[in-house]
Amino acid sequence: MGLSALGIVFGDIGTSPLYTLKTVLDLTGSMPTPGAVLGVLSLILWTLIIITSVKYVIFAMSIENDGEGGILALMSLLGIKKHQRPAIVAVGLFGAALIYGDGAITPAISVLSALEGLNIAAPALKPYILPAAVAILVALFAIQPLGTSRIGKAFGPIMGLWFLSIAMLGLSGVMRHPAVFAALNPLYGLRYLLSNGYASFVVLGGVFLCVTGAEALYADMGHFGPRPIRLAWSGMVFPSLILNYAGQSAIVLEGSSTADNIFYRLCPESLLIPFVILATLATIIASQSIITGAFSMTRQAIQLGWLPRLQITQTSEKGYGQIYVGVVNWLLMIVTVGLTLFFGKSDNLAAAYGIAVSATMLMTSALLFIAMREVWGWSLFASGAIAGAFLWVDASFFLANLVKVADGGYVPLLLAGLVYGVMLIWHRGSTAVTRNVSERLVPIGEFMGMVESRKIPRVPGAGVFLTGTSSGTPPVMDWHVKHNRALHEQLLVLRVVTESIPWVKESERQSVSEVAPNFWRATARYGFMERPDIPVLLRQAQAQGCALDLDDVTYYVGHETIVHREDRKGLAKWEEALFAAMERNAVHVSDFFRLPSDSVVEIGRQVAI
Repeated sequence: MGLSALGIVFGDIGTSPLYTLKTVLDLTGSMPTPGAVLGVLSLILWTLIIITSVKYVIFAMSIENDGEGGILALMSLLGIKKHQRPAIVAVGLFGAALIYGDGAITPAISVLSALEGLNIAAPALKPYILPAAVAILVALFAIQPLGTSRIGKAFGPIMGLWFLSIAMLGLSGVMRHPAVFAALNPLYGLRYLLSNGYASFVVLGGVFLCVTGAEALYADMGHFGPRPIRLAWSGMVFPSLILNYAGQSAIVLEGSSTADNIFYRLCPESLLIPFVILATLATIIASQSIITGAFSMTRQAIQLGWLPRLQITQTSEKGYGQIYVGVVNWLLMIVTVGLTLFFGKSDNLAAAYGIAVSATMLMTSALLFIAMREVWGWSLFASGAIAGAFLWVDASFFLANLVKVADGGYVPLLLAGLVYGVMLIWHRGSTAVTRNVSERLVPIGEFMGMVESRKIPRVPGAGVFLTGTSSGTPPVMDWHVKHNRALHEQLLVLRVVTESIPWVKESERQSVSEVAPNFWRATARYGFMERPDIPVLLRQAQAQGCALDLDDVTYYVGHETIVHREDRKGLAKWEEALFAAMERNAVHVSDFFRLPSDSVVEIGRQVAI
């Protein structure tokens, strides 16, 4: 499991040595002094320790939502405590939206920085670096529909070779200048920060690049569990990163040029081409983990009701996390390739990188404070002291990254703002539809009395009516009787609820009660990491006393046509128009619930919001 975690979890943070030190030293000036080099190295090492080792590996990974981690899982965990928490929801959702911005930039900067080793190994190939990066990125997104179950088996060994290689390269550099390890003393970093004024503040934004993949440790906890991730981090990843950053700093202290990629200066000339290939493979793996993470987060957001239903394809029967979301994949590809062409070099992209992750980390720290108080039951003083320290560090990095907004940092903020806006509009529209439909519910007793008094024919078979309401007659059943003048002998009203936990135990999956002769009402519960399967639910309902004839079942679902309210009490026209567009293009509810297409009847109605 630890080897597998190397390939999925640590790709992003593991490839950060390709560009971090070069970016930071460029910010210190054209000719960095020994004091600046040691100060920067000290800042990088202690950033890795405080943010990754302490905040995420020790604290955050100890707070899990039924085994799942990440900012959406943490938001949902805190939502269990109190349902009306708009501030927590806003923080969690915007943090999640920011990760999409990171997901677009990570592949671009990683692949570009890897290929830029050709500037040293084969300068004649320099004009082909950008086209090659674009080709690799397009190919990477193009193979996503095939799934990564087979390729994924090689991810762990390749990343294992990567970390071993960068550790050996770093060690060779350290042996040439062992005094570089003086930077383990945090005073070097503090002295640099306090003696360089505004310049040191700007440098913090570059230093933060060393931990841009730390959020993935927490988000991917559900795939492997905390123990394998902690073992891989402590046993291989962290030591390899320290050695490599120290080795790069050592050769700079020895007088090596910082004009091009310092990382590749560590590599013997005869091994440059093989190492560029290995680095490219490592960055592709890092990009793959980001793309997979975007797919997983999209599914969570859909299940929690913050994004419209999208087509989700399971690419492996063995791994639940092996999914493909086409809309997300192609949108990410367009943005990633566009950023690659627009910025052209990894140095330029570094300005846009970091602000999204630093903002997400800041929001995670705020949620950790609440979790320490409510989940762990810590005192205000203890929670404030620990989470306050994390908030202070994260806020420092976030403010330092804000300096880069004009130089490209606006890109992830703009992307996050768009995603956040889509989430809010979808949720507001869905809530308005539910409220509108619930206002005109007919009690079950009154409805069945009407069926008897009007002598509505009861036809053989079972009718399953999907509803979002917890009481009364489902609108789709009421409309069915009004339009078709008939009703099945056996009736089941089914409501599917997504809980704020990743998984629901099978024993707690559904509750069934008989509300009238041959008329049952059921509520099915799913976690936000699960996909409903209605035919399976019906078989389980039979075992709970619901005597449906499963050989003759017709499913009834409602289809809303969104129209604008004329009383000016609904959504703004532009919100209603955007929601209606998303509703029209969302995956049909029958596909989302895995209903057999030849047994579904769709009843349309207009809903004014």
